[in-house]
Amino acid sequence: MNKYIERNIEEKIVALAESFPVVMITGPRQVGKTTLLNHLVKEKFKNVNYVTFDNMRDRMLAIEDPELFLDNYPAPLIIDEFQYAPNLLSYIKMIVDKKRLEGLQSKEKTNGLYFLTGSQSFLSMEDVSESLAGRVGIIDLYGLSLREINNRKANLFIPNIEYFKSQEKQNLTEKQLFEIIFKGSYPEIYKDNKMDLSAFYESYIRTYIERDIRMLINVKEELKFRKFMVSVAVRTGEELNLNEIARDVEISNPTASEWLSILVNTGLVFLLEPFSNNIIKRVVKRPKLYFMDTGLASYLAKYPNSEILRESSYAGHIFETFVVSEIIKSFTNNGLNASNYLYYYRDNNDREIDLIIDYNNKLYPIEIKKGKNPNSSIINNFKVLDETKRDRGTGLVICMINEVYPIDCNNWYVPVYLI
Repeated sequence: MNKYIERNIEEKIVALAESFPVVMITGPRQVGKTTLLNHLVKEKFKNVNYVTFDNMRDRMLAIEDPELFLDNYPAPLIIDEFQYAPNLLSYIKMIVDKKRLEGLQSKEKTNGLYFLTGSQSFLSMEDVSESLAGRVGIIDLYGLSLREINNRKANLFIPNIEYFKSQEKQNLTEKQLFEIIFKGSYPEIYKDNKMDLSAFYESYIRTYIERDIRMLINVKEELKFRKFMVSVAVRTGEELNLNEIARDVEISNPTASEWLSILVNTGLVFLLEPFSNNIIKRVVKRPKLYFMDTGLASYLAKYPNSEILRESSYAGHIFETFVVSEIIKSFTNNGLNASNYLYYYRDNNDREIDLIIDYNNKLYPIEIKKGKNPNSSIINNFKVLDETKRDRGTGLVICMINEVYPIDCNNWYVPVYLI
């Protein structure tokens, strides 16, 4: 029997179900959306029906006769792969509004009626917001975080040295970390220690293209789309250069832009926007791109094992990708849109800061280095944030050091296992 891995997002989903009649969980395939909901049904929610639109009969009924479908599957109801029948939105709205009116008189519970899972790419968030305004709580789910893999609770990642010092020390070697990076974060992998990673990721890519992408691109372009995924994966941790990617894949810039939006909207890729304000005028305007799963990125980039990955020129970029993706998960697992809080900085003078957390009116600068003892001069660029006239919080250098260690009174080395 496979052991369930506790997810840090569980409390947030329960809170949303207590506040909204509809809860929508979006995210890439196989990150555990359905498993998570089924677990919560057993532990927190009772008497919840379940239907998946992987079942063609139910999907067609929902498309052709949505009222009959919702009669057959009364609330509370989990609808898995909801993107295949978005026409249900208006009918769910009518049911929710009716329940709310009835609830005013009977005081019957009207929240936690529908739980929808799917990918943002195929279900416009604008449509959801318009159809279910004030009725839906939306949350993103990604793969397992390092803390979830190690069965540890995770707070929102905001630099707090006293908190870091209070955490249990770990002896996480670079070799061990790169085994985790190479393995990736999909829950299915952690249920079977003997799983063939190459077979898993090959199947994942085929399923992703056949089920999710085929409806959006011409079948003849599927091989090119895979080549496009490879071209993006080898550039994880870099500034986005669509012209370069388009030339690699031999597609037009508009097509490259459209395909990148598919990767972003299905949760495979995150675009980290550059930080700017009215005072700083010299910043670059291109986002940096990060694959949200380092195992998938490493497979697409054709690395056969963790040791070769660790010794490669790709190692620094994939290490940075791992750290940034973990911090993104920290925000999404707390119900926050990471895009509203996370940025990077680079200006025309080549001053760069890998990550800036903009939280509670403070700017927290972070450098990410694979080494164990990075040169302390790398924090010099943190001073550029003083030009913003904003308060600057504690600065970090996240690296392979074994314990929290001061650089100066405002900046610290922090071990990667504490993210």
